[in-house]
Amino acid sequence: MATLIRDNRVTFSQNLICGGAAGVLSGTATAPLEVVKVLAQVGTFHTKQGFSKTFQIVYSTEGPRAFWKGNFVACVRLFPYSAIHLSTFNKFVHVFMDDLGHISQWSTILAGGLAGIVAAIVTYPTEVIQTRLIVQNSLDPTYKGFLHAFHTINHQEGFLALYRGASLTILGAIPFSAGSYFVYVNLDKVRNEQSVRFTPLQNFINGCLASGVAQTLSFPFETVKRKMQTGSGHLKRKGNLGIHFSLKCKAVQQLVNIDQNLNIVNTLAVTNFSLLTIVPYFGLMFTTFECCKRVCLYKNGYIVSPLSNKLTPGVDQSLQPQELHELRKFLKKKKFETEKSAL
Repeated sequence: MATLIRDNRVTFSQNLICGGAAGVLSGTATAPLEVVKVLAQVGTFHTKQGFSKTFQIVYSTEGPRAFWKGNFVACVRLFPYSAIHLSTFNKFVHVFMDDLGHISQWSTILAGGLAGIVAAIVTYPTEVIQTRLIVQNSLDPTYKGFLHAFHTINHQEGFLALYRGASLTILGAIPFSAGSYFVYVNLDKVRNEQSVRFTPLQNFINGCLASGVAQTLSFPFETVKRKMQTGSGHLKRKGNLGIHFSLKCKAVQQLVNIDQNLNIVNTLAVTNFSLLTIVPYFGLMFTTFECCKRVCLYKNGYIVSPLSNKLTPGVDQSLQPQELHELRKFLKKKKFETEKSAL
């Protein structure tokens, strides 16, 4: 999941809508890349001949709809994930603030990492289900949808199976969130501009750089986690996998064993393809989020137009939406009373 920069000029509900819309658009647009990446991480038969052939094999064996397997679950997951992430991030920010209401960059990074961990753990079962839906054969599925998958996994493997590999989410969320926040915040400082003044192209580049660094740091954890999520003997055709495991040590052993499906060269290839997958995803997410946020900033009165970077003259940009609304009501009332007394 992307880590989006919180702007106090936008309300919680507006942030949630912007984040959800950005996630749905970017996730749906890059779903084929995500499907191929997950298949490569878990090592299904589709990926034995390289990534260029993987698309062809998936298309020929399961049809074009296979490239959007699990996308609905991913889109649904975005809204509770974003809500939990934003609310916990705000709480952590208040905890780390000093008496003057200031917070350091490293405290912001820590708050983002902790919020990402909380949101990921709470919504983790949906990620497990999404991975299972991707690796199964869509023409002969084990699971018929989200609810059926949840019930089946819980009944056949127990509730804890829905949290298989969750500990790796905690470990991987730290470098991921820290990397994305560090790059994105420092890009703002390098340009010496507020992010609201960035063009969509600049926001796209910022998102790509931040997500690229973050994904590289957390990729080993994600790969092992994906393998653990699909470690089930209940999947038809064994989920198109040749090896099954449920323990982290076994997953890591297979990952580094050159006699198994993934050797060192293939591991590097999967990492590079993962970057090709996640960079456009987060680039589109950041750009869409910023465009949606600009509409909200215009609605809240901070900028003169949703198509312009120009700030509204005379408006204190440090005020929160509710504070700005109350100030405007007060000034309007005062102006009315002044005109009334003049008459």
